[in-house]
Amino acid sequence: MKKMFLMEDDDPIDIRLDHVFKAVFTRSNPDSRGALSKFVSALIGKEVTIVSILANEPPVGNTRDRQIRFDINCRANNDELVNVEMCFNPKSFEPVRLEYYAAKLFTAQDIKGIDRDYKDLKQSYQIAILAKEQFFMDEQFYHNFEYYDHENRVSLNGRSRIITLELSKLEIIVEKPAGTMSIPERWAVYFAYLTDRSKRSTINEIVKLEEGIAMASGVLMTISRDEEERARIMRDEKIELDFQAEMTYLRRQAREEGREEGREEGREEGREEGRIEGYEEIARNALAEGSSIEYVQRITGLDLEIISKLQSQTP
Repeated sequence: MKKMFLMEDDDPIDIRLDHVFKAVFTRSNPDSRGALSKFVSALIGKEVTIVSILANEPPVGNTRDRQIRFDINCRANNDELVNVEMCFNPKSFEPVRLEYYAAKLFTAQDIKGIDRDYKDLKQSYQIAILAKEQFFMDEQFYHNFEYYDHENRVSLNGRSRIITLELSKLEIIVEKPAGTMSIPERWAVYFAYLTDRSKRSTINEIVKLEEGIAMASGVLMTISRDEEERARIMRDEKIELDFQAEMTYLRRQAREEGREEGREEGREEGREEGRIEGYEEIARNALAEGSSIEYVQRITGLDLEIISKLQSQTP
């Protein structure tokens, strides 16, 4: 594998953006899959190979799950389950949200049948890269949570883990020589400082030392240097941000209309009507910018029939 170092005039897309992160780690090529395997192995503390990506979006008809979704839900060669996600702007409820999805990932395993029981449950890992904000009061950027009796200091030795990387806690680590960094530290610094030109020599040294990061960097730079691919990713990011902003506006508008009408029925009807109109407007804009029907359905939750009709009306 030829290592792709960052040149002085390179302008890599920020890998902390959700669309970019998924584009790098979910492609069906050896470098993308190899990078994901190396990253997961570094965090869980043992060598695994990711053999399949099960899903990285919720059912398109489930509108409520769009804002809290699995990013890269995959299976390792030992049948262990891993969910990896990049949280660019994590919310205050992030820790409890991670607990919810860790439980959901673990209990999704099927152990029904006369020849199976609880011993057949495989280890599962919920991995979250928290790009901004600090959630835990210590100075450690890496945490590996499990069920634990704090009073008696006894672990349950269960088979589910929540692993977090807080990228806001790397000020001291990034100043270390790359050769003295641990592998998780190298990954965290790569994510956090990739677009920081003042740290370019450090990033290139990390790419030189770490095979998995070199694979990820190669995929990312291929995307970054492909104008059409770069434009598509940034367009999708813009559409999703516009969707979130529009939903915030509609919620506020619905609350105002509800207060003016003073009736619960009026409030609910106004909210629903406003939501549908907002979704349709977002769909029209996305279609006009060249987004696929499938992508538009994912971000809006509208029926394919409605989107197809809107497409026929789009100039």
